[in-house]
Amino acid sequence: MGSRLRPLRPTRCCTFSASEVGRVQLLNKDMKIYFAGSIRGGRDDKEVYRKIVNHLKKHGEVLTEHIGSQDLSELGEKKSPQGVYQRDIAWIAEADFFIADVSTPSLGVGYEIAKAEEMGKKILCLYYNGRDERISAMVKGNSNLTVKEYKNIEEAFSYIDDFLQ
Repeated sequence: MGSRLRPLRPTRCCTFSASEVGRVQLLNKDMKIYFAGSIRGGRDDKEVYRKIVNHLKKHGEVLTEHIGSQDLSELGEKKSPQGVYQRDIAWIAEADFFIADVSTPSLGVGYEIAKAEEMGKKILCLYYNGRDERISAMVKGNSNLTVKEYKNIEEAFSYIDDFLQ
């Protein structure tokens, strides 16, 4: 579940040299992130998903990069439902971190969150300001999840950066 970082020895008390900081950033690239967002529940937030996916790629490999695709419609992928299920469950198991934008209610995203929780994943759920009333009580009330409301994309990025530290 944790990242694949190896502890570094500080060169001075609690400080790192520029090369060590760079090494930590390179090691983070091994991190695998599962990003969930609505597909069949509605694609109104696809531009937000694209921005989040691009930001996540700075931290590591985004297993579900297609969620940010502007070409992906509410019809989903041209893959069988069984194929999507098997692939996505395998990706959730493989991921170091699970992040979901829950601004648009989605049965599939809720299911993915439950599976990630069942697997002991660290989970961040984000939702856009003003959509609080649409967020499931099962998500907002679950103390095993980190749930954050964002006012703009930069605030969402800040929550993501803190979560992935």
